[in-house]
Amino acid sequence: MAKKRVRRAKKASRAKQPAKARKKAAKVPKRKAVKKKSPAKRVAKRSSKAKKKTPAKRKTAKRPAELGRARVPGTADLDQMFRNDYEARQVFEFLQVKTVKELEAHPPDQIIHDLTAPMVQTVERIRKALAVNNRFLAGDQKFAVDFMKQIR
Repeated sequence: MAKKRVRRAKKASRAKQPAKARKKAAKVPKRKAVKKKSPAKRVAKRSSKAKKKTPAKRKTAKRPAELGRARVPGTADLDQMFRNDYEARQVFEFLQVKTVKELEAHPPDQIIHDLTAPMVQTVERIRKALAVNNRFLAGDQKFAVDFMKQIR
């Protein structure tokens, strides 16, 4: 209660002052005009400030975007997670992984390379076998001719 009375008293004392007196009390003294320096001095001053203001900063490692807390434990069985996705389960079987943690160790580019490498090798064997028999796939005659020159 005492605080309220003090506040009211201040307001009352303010109201009693004439308007001109209030304006004078509210004014802030003016600053003195600063003399302009020549451009050369300004540049020199800036460069010295820049050197002083750049202390050794700690390098912070950039973190990837946070996903939050994992919804599936690392020990979760992939066959249960992907029970409706037959192709995904074939990939897991090819990579010989059973858990989410094991799968996370493989980068996506490496998985694609590992999966496609046997197919690429098989197509190369087919092209060579056809070239030996003077045959070729559509648009692949140049390979057949070059391959036959190499083996002769």
